[in-house]
Amino acid sequence: MQCERLNLLPTPPHAVSRLRSARLARSVKPFLARGGSQVEHCAGCRLILSHCLCALRHSVPSRSGMCLLMADIEPLKPSNTGWLIADVVPDTFAFGWARTEVDPALLRLLADPQWQGYVVFPGEFVSPERVVSQVQHDDARRPLFILLDGTWAEACKMFRKSPYLSQLPVLSLSPEHLSRYTLRRSKRDDHFCTAEVGAMCLGLAHDTHAADTLNAYLDVYTEHYLKAKHQQAVDLDDAVHRGLRALR
Repeated sequence: MQCERLNLLPTPPHAVSRLRSARLARSVKPFLARGGSQVEHCAGCRLILSHCLCALRHSVPSRSGMCLLMADIEPLKPSNTGWLIADVVPDTFAFGWARTEVDPALLRLLADPQWQGYVVFPGEFVSPERVVSQVQHDDARRPLFILLDGTWAEACKMFRKSPYLSQLPVLSLSPEHLSRYTLRRSKRDDHFCTAEVGAMCLGLAHDTHAADTLNAYLDVYTEHYLKAKHQQAVDLDDAVHRGLRALR
């Protein structure tokens, strides 16, 4: 299922792809994912060419925007699911995080009056007056969900050491299910991958079609990733692929 075999037209790189390219340009040595191989990967979806996902990528109009603050090497990891958000949600922005400096474009985005920013973080770690559990539906301002994309320790550091986020409300999610993400391990049962968090935010903002598409796309991506890892063929007519097709 290679891109070349499908004769796909190239798509413009989205925000996470551009951030990955910038991060690679700064690297002094090639990035090798843990347990990775030297097999060629697709630049469009990061999977090996035999399990390419590009033909199934589907951008969905949504009123919400997504702003990913990404830890240093997060854009380089094949298992990063912020990439999937950028595939699905047209208004996705991505910025590398550093304690000592901030991208001026991020500050301009947060100050843009068309957006109402929400920092997505567990409310138990935040002053109660900042915490909200619902998204305000305002005709004048669109919701912008700020996701801290990294390990739990990295996300905590980003939250504590980003003063430009301190005036924004904190959206605390209350999921009704456990994470189904299996590509990385977490020490906490209540941790969710970035794409799952993004889908929950879209649901709260009533961007239901985008939320459902992102969830289904995550399921298909996970299937392709694990099949590639175990050198197994992908069944394009299994339940997860049919579920994604039904949303197109």
